[in-house]
Amino acid sequence: MPREIPVSVKNIHLMGVCGTGMGAFAGLLKEAGYNVRGSDAGVYPPMSTQLEKEGIELMEGYRPQNLAPHPDLVVVGNVIRRDNLEAAEVRAQDLCYASFPETLGELFLKHRHPVVVAGTHGKTTTCSLLAHLYYELGTDPGFLVGGVLENFGKNYRVGREGGPFVVEGDEYDTAYFDKVPKFVHYRPQSAILTSVEFDHADIYRDLDHVKEAFNSFVDLIPSDGILLACADGSHVAEIADRCGGQVEYYSTRDAAGALWSARVISADPAGMSFEVRKANQALGTFRACLVGEHNLANLCAVIALLCHQGHAVKDIAAALSSYQGVRRRQTVFAEPRGITLIDDFAHHPTAVKATIAATRLRFGANRRLWTVFEPRTNTTRRSFFQTEYGRAFNDTQHLLVAPVHRAEAIAAEERFDPDRLVLDVQQQGVHASLCSSVEEIVARLSAETRSGDIVLILSNGGFEGIYEKLPAALEPATSR
Repeated sequence: MPREIPVSVKNIHLMGVCGTGMGAFAGLLKEAGYNVRGSDAGVYPPMSTQLEKEGIELMEGYRPQNLAPHPDLVVVGNVIRRDNLEAAEVRAQDLCYASFPETLGELFLKHRHPVVVAGTHGKTTTCSLLAHLYYELGTDPGFLVGGVLENFGKNYRVGREGGPFVVEGDEYDTAYFDKVPKFVHYRPQSAILTSVEFDHADIYRDLDHVKEAFNSFVDLIPSDGILLACADGSHVAEIADRCGGQVEYYSTRDAAGALWSARVISADPAGMSFEVRKANQALGTFRACLVGEHNLANLCAVIALLCHQGHAVKDIAAALSSYQGVRRRQTVFAEPRGITLIDDFAHHPTAVKATIAATRLRFGANRRLWTVFEPRTNTTRRSFFQTEYGRAFNDTQHLLVAPVHRAEAIAAEERFDPDRLVLDVQQQGVHASLCSSVEEIVARLSAETRSGDIVLILSNGGFEGIYEKLPAALEPATSR
């Protein structure tokens, strides 16, 4: 069993340090003054170079000798299995070990005001908004977010003792020895619940299993805490209503019982203007670089929470105007030959549909939209949402589908079927094709796109270098 984290901990070793969350946590620990090192298998950029830049020793592979000299604490990532040689040595040497969420809770959240964003969708964007706005409003926040904040150039910050600390309330499991959602360790004082849908098919059996997890999150909010809950989606209210603290609902669809609401006034490639209302009374208008109904909901939740905490509307609006977004969320990464190339993380069918709709709102319905989809996450590689994906791409003109990433790791009867997706989408009137490789995708787009087109790439990984290969292929020959 893990041992209690000592107050005197100074030297920390992280197993699985190159994961997105663990790498950011290593940086946070380093910034807080701890001596940090880590190990991982298959070490590769950009995380390896980022860790080296931050002065964090990185060891290739999991080996017992990585633990010499013995650290005060070993933080075990959720990619580590019980039979891992290094993990076995930790237990054999009776070293103090804990999960990443448990360590975050104990070392950073215990004496702060934890602001936790939970839900199936919108966690990263909502957290990034809160982190930026708290900073601009002078509260000196800490944060740990699942994407790089463009305003800070990183996804973590220590902030001041006693101030707010913003963290994503991830429902994914914690560690091989601690099979609970990560957010169980995050001590929410202020919280936002964005949505509740089935996701993470490798962890959860069904929707009821997911609801149980979010019930456990809401139960953590104390009587003097507050929960902002989205009234628009299914299942949120039945979970939020069990909260022992104050509950306020927000909506972008005029849902009954919502204290807070928001509506879009106008949108363009640079962002959108919108109005927020409380109890049907206008608070004011705001401008943000984000677009889409899903982002309008995120913005409404954040503004509502900040108003509840006593921040002035005019100050929030001023701070919001300088927000620059999150990397890999509707990021325009190149515009060769007048073709707009966008990178986005969306993978769940609901997020895919919302992202395509936001792209339409942002750039206008008269531009041709190509969507490139890579089934890469643990959810998209499985067949649970096969039917729903068939309806998620209706608003794109062209869809190019890549093969399932590491398909051999998923049993054939559980595996997502790209061929069926293509057929289902074609029946909706969309031009859809299955491509065997990134090279084929690049060749298709090079031959068939024209100035004014938009290419939206949906992947959560490096996608075999498409982000470098596609702009290079689309550049006019004279400029190469």
